[in-house]
Amino acid sequence: MRKAQCLTESLLNINRRLTGLTRSGENRNALKLFAEVHRCTALRPDQYSVSLAITAAGHLRDTIFGGQVHCYAIRSGILSHSHVSNTLLALYAKTGNLASLKKNFEEIKEPDVYSWTTLLSASFKLGDIEYAFEVFDKMPERDDVAVWNAMITGCKESGYHGTSIELFREMHKLGVGHDKFGFATVLSMCYYGSSDFGKQVHSLVIKAGFLVSSSVVNALITMYFNCQMVVDARLVFEEADVDIRDHVTFNVVIDGLAGFKREEALIVFREMIEAGLRPTDLTFVSVMSSCSCAAMGRQVHGLAIKTGYEEYTLVSNSALSMYSSLEDFDAARKVFESLEEKDLVTWNTMISGYNQARLGESAMSVYKRMHRTGVKPDEFTYGSLLASSLDLDALEMVQACVIKIGLLSSKVEISNALISAYSKHGEIAKAELIFETSSKKNLISWNAIISGLYHNGFPFEGLAKFSTLLETEVLILPDAYTLSILLSICVNTSSLMLGKQTHGYVLRHGQFKETLIGNALVNMYSQCGTLEKSLEVFSQMIEKDVVSWNSLISAYARHGEGESAVMTYKKMQEEGRVDPDAATFTAVLSACSHAGLVEEGLEIFNSMVEPNVDHFSCLVDLLGRAGRLDEAEGLVKMSEKSVGYRVDVWWALFSACAAYGDLRLGKMVAELLMEREKNDPSLFVQLSNIYAGAGLWKEAQETREAMSMIGAVKQRGCSWMRF
Repeated sequence: MRKAQCLTESLLNINRRLTGLTRSGENRNALKLFAEVHRCTALRPDQYSVSLAITAAGHLRDTIFGGQVHCYAIRSGILSHSHVSNTLLALYAKTGNLASLKKNFEEIKEPDVYSWTTLLSASFKLGDIEYAFEVFDKMPERDDVAVWNAMITGCKESGYHGTSIELFREMHKLGVGHDKFGFATVLSMCYYGSSDFGKQVHSLVIKAGFLVSSSVVNALITMYFNCQMVVDARLVFEEADVDIRDHVTFNVVIDGLAGFKREEALIVFREMIEAGLRPTDLTFVSVMSSCSCAAMGRQVHGLAIKTGYEEYTLVSNSALSMYSSLEDFDAARKVFESLEEKDLVTWNTMISGYNQARLGESAMSVYKRMHRTGVKPDEFTYGSLLASSLDLDALEMVQACVIKIGLLSSKVEISNALISAYSKHGEIAKAELIFETSSKKNLISWNAIISGLYHNGFPFEGLAKFSTLLETEVLILPDAYTLSILLSICVNTSSLMLGKQTHGYVLRHGQFKETLIGNALVNMYSQCGTLEKSLEVFSQMIEKDVVSWNSLISAYARHGEGESAVMTYKKMQEEGRVDPDAATFTAVLSACSHAGLVEEGLEIFNSMVEPNVDHFSCLVDLLGRAGRLDEAEGLVKMSEKSVGYRVDVWWALFSACAAYGDLRLGKMVAELLMEREKNDPSLFVQLSNIYAGAGLWKEAQETREAMSMIGAVKQRGCSWMRF
């Protein structure tokens, strides 16, 4: 009796050791211990020993050892215990053996909830979705929340979000209770466009009393950010109990606000620090993307270093990206050099930063260094390089590299980038060759080559490419950008007929709702001489941005309708939906200038906070055309204090002097311009005309002779009219 009791106590101790080993991740040692017990004739592993051994084998994905234990369980009759059969299900689920999983499940006489959920979850993960639904439909009882969660999660992870949401609704109708896992799962599928459903789930969360769960609160906040409902996300955060706000909660809020309201993200970050929560590496990644100035960025980066994240590559990469976006390249370079472990993202971030700053040589220098260190570039590396301002030799070298490693033929993004890069260099023949020989083409490919042809002076060839797109590509349809290029070609070729055909295509394919298209149509009709159609298109537009208003104001200005341009500008301000930008003021001031609306122009100019050189030029031109040269002269001098010396402003004044024959002021302006523009023949011609207008024929002749002496030659006028 004592011997039996001793043996029992020994097996209990062994099972405790097995439990400790599996929980601490020492699964290999757990299997060794089980093997020793199995070889011992004095001890016989029981259902707990077997269950623990199968669990360890599952963690190690060891199907051989697991199969041997399975055989022992069958021979010893232990398999009838539910926790043994369930751990076997988990083993075959982890090892991806769906056939053994199904077979073992069928041998269980009375499967419990764990058995059903394990089978359902594994079926989804292993791709047999139909079988999962068959099992679910045949279940005798489906009143357990874990089973529904397995189905909802499985559908979500398999990409069937709609089905997952329908299952959640059916579950609710049947009166099955919810848990925090189910709420978090279904909320994660609510994005922009499904906010109404998200609000309904939010109501259920409140009714079920799950606002006390951190995971559910975090999921609600994420849902509202995904639905672009920032105010609601902040409200959930503010109303949540302080005790359940963990570092994940703050990270979710900071990350969400970083994409919408940078300053608020920094405020929440400060609240996190004040709450005594230690920021994580993900916290600093989000906060760094919210920094709008270099001084703030340095403070956040300093805190990250102080907190112990200096060697975290993810944090350093974020610091690199932040400094690059703020154009603080000295700081970015220091972070880059101090980072001992540079991954591919590190190199790509540095190259991308130089690319955004149009520093092609620096980007190429980093790429060469990356190549020397043995880091293999990817398509993002080459995409950033090709988008930067590389010279032609460097561009051809990059092309040779992508051909050598096979990216040109396998990645359509690379061929597209090459087409755009060669087009920018004026090498349109090379761009066309890459396009024609590319085995993969998408809409970006077509847009790149059509745009390249147009911008390189081949509008008709670009039009032919567009026709080829319509004829040969059944699955690729033009988008708003394609059609905007086509409308630019219509303007370039003064083809109103083609513009009308494009307009018809837009209406037939339902793309008029695109603001970009509406703006392009307003501009096209205006430049092709049909102001009425411009007004008609503008009035029919659903969404108008600042470019829409600018296009209409410019249309009025182009057609000499200055008063209408001013009225449109005032209407834009009255509606208050869109704020005027620099281009708006340039357009309306230009309209005032050509229509002689001096007082209106002065009023608009005086309302501006920071006028730029174009605005000064327009107003000087306006005053000059009205003969108010003294005021124009004073404005030019004022502009030098505001925007510095700009030749455009002085030329506007000089043209006014020539028009009104102001000899004193004309000579003064001419002398100033000659110091900087002495080889410009137009300057001598204008000054000669001023002298001639004042009857100073000798001075006029001397000015003409001076032009010849310095070699300034006025280009002969010509006409494009052909007979």
